[in-house]
Amino acid sequence: MNDVQNWLVSLTGEKFVWIVQLFLIVLAVLTLGYILNRVIDRLEERAAKTKTVWDDALVASCRQPLVWLVWILGINFAAAVAAEKMGSPLQSWIDPINRLAFIVLGALFLNKFIKRAEHNLINPEFISDPVDPTTVKAVAKLLRASVIITALLIGMQLFGYDIDHLIAFGGVGGLAVGFAAKDLLANFFGGLMIYLDRPFSVGDWVRSPDKEIEGTVEDVGWRLTRIRTFDKRPLYIPNGVFANISVENPSRMTNRRIYETIGVRYSDLSVMATIIEQVTEMLLQHEEIDSEQTMIVNFNQFSASSLDFFIYTFTKTTHWVEFHKIKQDVLLQVAAVIESNGAEIAFPTSTIHLETLPESLQLKGQ
Repeated sequence: MNDVQNWLVSLTGEKFVWIVQLFLIVLAVLTLGYILNRVIDRLEERAAKTKTVWDDALVASCRQPLVWLVWILGINFAAAVAAEKMGSPLQSWIDPINRLAFIVLGALFLNKFIKRAEHNLINPEFISDPVDPTTVKAVAKLLRASVIITALLIGMQLFGYDIDHLIAFGGVGGLAVGFAAKDLLANFFGGLMIYLDRPFSVGDWVRSPDKEIEGTVEDVGWRLTRIRTFDKRPLYIPNGVFANISVENPSRMTNRRIYETIGVRYSDLSVMATIIEQVTEMLLQHEEIDSEQTMIVNFNQFSASSLDFFIYTFTKTTHWVEFHKIKQDVLLQVAAVIESNGAEIAFPTSTIHLETLPESLQLKGQ
C-alpha cells in the first residue's frame, strides 16, 4: 500500500492523492460487484440443473447480502480515507459500522436462506416428495425468529449495551407481560400445540361440531389459523380456540361411506331376498367399492308404506366429487336390480279398504 501511495503521489502530488484513492476504491467496488453478480448468475444456472433443494436456496440467498457487503465495505473504506484526510472524528465509527454490517447482512442471508429452503421443501418442482407444509413453516418461523433475536443481541453487545441486564429485565417484565397478554400467549401456545400434535395441516379439510367451522386450512400462524370456507370466505380463528373444541379432519379419512335406506312395495315381498342377494353381488363386483371394509345389505323393517332394506358400504376413494359419482352409479344399479325383478321402489301411499255393508243398511241407503 505504501508503494502504491508513493506512486500516486509521484503522479498527482500530495494534494490530490486521496481523491485518486477514492476514485480507485469506487472503481474497485463497482468491478467487484459486477464480477459477483456474474459469478452468482453462473452458479444459479448450475444449481437449476440439479435436483438438490439446498443449492438453489443457498445461491439465491447470497446475492443481495454479498453485493451489499461489497458496497458497504467499499463506502466505509472510502469514508475512512476521507475522514483521515480531513481529521474527522467520525473515523472511529467506521470499524463498528463494518461489524454491524456483517451482523445485519449475515442475518439477512440466513433469513433469506431459511425462507427459500421453506419454499423449496414444500414445492413439488424441487422435491418429488414434499415435506408437510405445516411442519416446514413452523420450523422456518422458529429459525427466523432465532436469527433475528441473536442478531439483535449481538448488535447491542457490539455497541456496549449490557445484555445481562436486558435478560434480567426480560425475566421480571415477562411476568407482567404474561398477565397483560394472556390471550396472545394462549394463541401462541395454541399454535405451538397445532405444530406439535398436528391435528390438521395446510390443505386439509376440517370442521368442528362445536363451532360453525368448516373449510380448507390455508395457513397456520402463531396467533391465527386461516380457513377458507366452501363459499370462498376467509375465516380467521385464534389458535387458542382449538384447545377447547373438537376438530374433525375429513381429509384423513381412509374411505367414504355409502349408507342408504331403500323401500320397495309390500306387494314385492316375495322377491325381497333375491333383490338383497343381487345388490350384495353387485357391490362385491363394483370396482370402486372396497370389499375389505364392512359391507351390509339387509332387509331392515316394515315401514308405513314400504318394505325397507339398507346398504352400508365404503368406497375406495375419499375424494368428495368422485365419491358422489360412485354413489350415483351404485344407486342407479340398485334401481336396475329392483326393476329387473319386477318390483318397484315404494313411495308414500295410503290404501282405503271399503267393507261390504249389511243388506239392511244397503236398503236404507237406497
